Amino acid sequence: MSLVADKVSYSVDGRALLESASLRLEPGRVHAVLGPNGAGKSTLLKLLSGDLDPASGSVELNGRPLPEWSPLALARQRAVLPQAHALAFGFTAAQVVALGRLPCPRLPAAEETARIRDALGQAGVTELESRRYTTLSGGERARVQLARVIAQVNDPLEGKLKGLARFLLLDEPTAHLDLAHQHDCMRSARRLAARGLGVLVIVHDPNLALRYADAVTLLNHGKVVAHGRPEEALTEGALEDVYHVPVRVLRAAGREYPVAVVGEALRPQARAP
Repeated sequence: MSLVADKVSYSVDGRALLESASLRLEPGRVHAVLGPNGAGKSTLLKLLSGDLDPASGSVELNGRPLPEWSPLALARQRAVLPQAHALAFGFTAAQVVALGRLPCPRLPAAEETARIRDALGQAGVTELESRRYTTLSGGERARVQLARVIAQVNDPLEGKLKGLARFLLLDEPTAHLDLAHQHDCMRSARRLAARGLGVLVIVHDPNLALRYADAVTLLNHGKVVAHGRPEEALTEGALEDVYHVPVRVLRAAGREYPVAVVGEALRPQARAP
């Protein structure tokens, strides 16, 4: 069982945002997607989630084309954390997390509360349970939103969906977090993978991918330029070609991390028309 994008492409106003990109997300694994701004990372995530339809290629969830799933069945199998979290209502953090429970079968009130608190705990924001969402910092809001999507896919699947894999698609979940909470977020992703979820996470820091991901996809100009195990795909050459900064991948304790920028930005290559 997996979530698979097979040679998907997507264009807007004649400009290709993604070109023949492929990715396989498997349960029990963390898959990081990296690339510079405008590389097509969020577009790929939206195609995987069903928010966008590919111009060519296909996306399959658990062996079936994505369009064949009903919205409710899709919501039970995958949850999406977007970059922006617009919410102006004075909900508490617990009430925001409860929104993630809407696609799930209703449980007794005590069990619903337990599921919400479990999701808050997994995201490391239990202490924010009663706080008004509008009073939280940007980083606190991001972690509450992470708890919301965890709550959405935290239940065992029943009926026709029983036994199918579930997936969590996270678009830059570390963007508003300080250094410690970035690592807390990635450790949460690893714990969720250990519970059987397939986790896709878009990150900008190669160090986070090297430290926590099982696989990575590196995008540039809408194309996959490297794919595989982090230590194999995130080489000095690949990172310099994509980000145009000289880097060194340092070795520590038998692993290759962190990535260090060791000089001024290089002149970027012009994008082919």
